[in-house]
Amino acid sequence: MKDDEKDHGARDWLEAELADTLDEDYELELSEPALSLEIRKIYKRAHPPSMPRIEYFRALLRLQSELIKLQSWVAYHKEKVVVIFEGRDSAGKGGAIKRITQRLNPRIARVVALPAPTERERSQWYFQRYVPHLPAGGEIVLFDRSWYNRSGVERVMGFASEDQVEQFFQDVPEFERMLVRSGARLIKYWFSITDEEQQMRFLMRVHDPMKQWKLSPMDLQSRVRWERYTKAKEDTFARTNIPEAPWYIVEGNDKKRARLNCIDHLLSRIPYEDVPHEDITLPERVFNPEYERKVLPPELYVPSRY
Repeated sequence: MKDDEKDHGARDWLEAELADTLDEDYELELSEPALSLEIRKIYKRAHPPSMPRIEYFRALLRLQSELIKLQSWVAYHKEKVVVIFEGRDSAGKGGAIKRITQRLNPRIARVVALPAPTERERSQWYFQRYVPHLPAGGEIVLFDRSWYNRSGVERVMGFASEDQVEQFFQDVPEFERMLVRSGARLIKYWFSITDEEQQMRFLMRVHDPMKQWKLSPMDLQSRVRWERYTKAKEDTFARTNIPEAPWYIVEGNDKKRARLNCIDHLLSRIPYEDVPHEDITLPERVFNPEYERKVLPPELYVPSRY
């Protein structure tokens, strides 16, 4: 095969791969597959037009390419990055995290979303269950909810006493200062949405079988206790917004803009730069004329149903 034919075949293959990548991006955006028409109409009336899809994807891909540079810088310099995502239920934390990690190496950038503490964990020092998940050098850890459960859901739902909450408020600034002194870069985001927006998103989950798993009894109680969550948030900001680890609020009513704004801000908080890379060359395939490939039994193969 001539070199130009090889190049043409490689281009065709690359274009197909890029098309598959875009299909995956569109799949992530399919958020209303079984939404009732009435809920869809109400939701659209309540929202101004969001970003055009092509404009959103263009910005997202550009930011994700910068995240890859950040990842390389973190790995090269053995940096430790901790990013906390807090906010009301359905505020968009998970969607932002998904777009941040989508193209990163899971061995470098990992997500921590801890379940409710066990009986044993409840008897430990409060921060103990979080410490094993903190990053080593060359790692980025994103907490989808964090130790701030104590001043948020645990306080509002009555799982923590006022004395425990007060102890938390006294301890957490020093705990975070210790993290920063150890060399960790700690960034804290609060995703903020309006009362009306949360109600609409909960209604979409109720009417969408693909999303009903996201609704828990705790989520439903968050609607009843909206004002108590507001008070808990205000106390958290007042007691834990320290110079070493300030809070940053992401306005989340527009999901696409919230994701882009969060990623852009995250990149601005870390002084990453290009790092040396070895040139990558694909080695030639080695052919052994004496090798004969064995025929595998058909029952080993997954049926081709599609």
